[in-house]
Amino acid sequence: MTYNYDPELAEAAAQGVGGWPADLAAMRASFADRFARLPRYQSAIPLEVNDRTIPGPAGGDVPVRVYAPRDRVGQLPALVYFHGGGFVLNGVVDSDNEGRRIAAEVGALVVSVDYRLAPEHPFPAAFEDCYAALEWVAKNAAGLGVTADRIGVGGESAGGDLAAAVALRARNEHGPAICFLYLMIPMLDDRVRTHSARTYTDTPGWNRGIGEWSWSQYLGRGVPGTADVSPYAAPARAENLTDLPPTYLAAMQFDPMRDDQIEFAQRLLQAGINVELHCYPGTYHGSYLSDAAISRRTRADSMAALRRGLGMEHAGASQ
Repeated sequence: MTYNYDPELAEAAAQGVGGWPADLAAMRASFADRFARLPRYQSAIPLEVNDRTIPGPAGGDVPVRVYAPRDRVGQLPALVYFHGGGFVLNGVVDSDNEGRRIAAEVGALVVSVDYRLAPEHPFPAAFEDCYAALEWVAKNAAGLGVTADRIGVGGESAGGDLAAAVALRARNEHGPAICFLYLMIPMLDDRVRTHSARTYTDTPGWNRGIGEWSWSQYLGRGVPGTADVSPYAAPARAENLTDLPPTYLAAMQFDPMRDDQIEFAQRLLQAGINVELHCYPGTYHGSYLSDAAISRRTRADSMAALRRGLGMEHAGASQ
């Protein structure tokens, strides 16, 4: 197909078409190298960044990286953040720029979760790690210097799936209160039902084939699309979206997951949830990491939404 990419993204889009490497180890090494080559985020304020482990499910530990403004005054809001990578790639080191950006520009404490990856650890491993992180932040809010009623959850791509799933469980089980749900290009649906999911077979960053493969790694071969998939694995399957937190959702025009995201936002609106939805023209999955003007605008919009959602409208600096 022919896609009307933003002119600043067209060259990178042409280079990004294709699948992921068949060898998982090679794929992970390739993506780690790609993220390592990204320019390091330069914070306008001093930050404290610490790696630690927290109690996880079944007595295990979950590694997290905690970011906070060094010269904090009073208590901060918190964002429990889940990185992207199709459930199979990346870790907190690869999302380090985003953790730093949110801490610096929003003025929040960020707990970035190094959840277990598929296929070695299929669903519900990552989901359980992420929910454990939310519980830990809520339980230890005072010691972390966090305001207990200003804890948000969010993530990008697979991390957006995990954030929405964590919000569903917290609602269903009367768990920790979540004040804001931040969904950047989220994976939400395993069923390949929508127009964009079915037809975008040759888009950069993500395409139908990559999506089908990724879901099979997370859920198990032959499971995606069947009736037994839990809404905690694919939040678009949740029948009831009432009483979820106010939500920000960013979609990219030429992303196979675009229509899933728009439909989810529409269902949230129909359920009475306050939703801010952006769909950025000429973009593709992951393009917001570039230095194109549309990508800078995407990042600025998302940081502004986080400031509003976490009650920090006047915090942070423009970047």
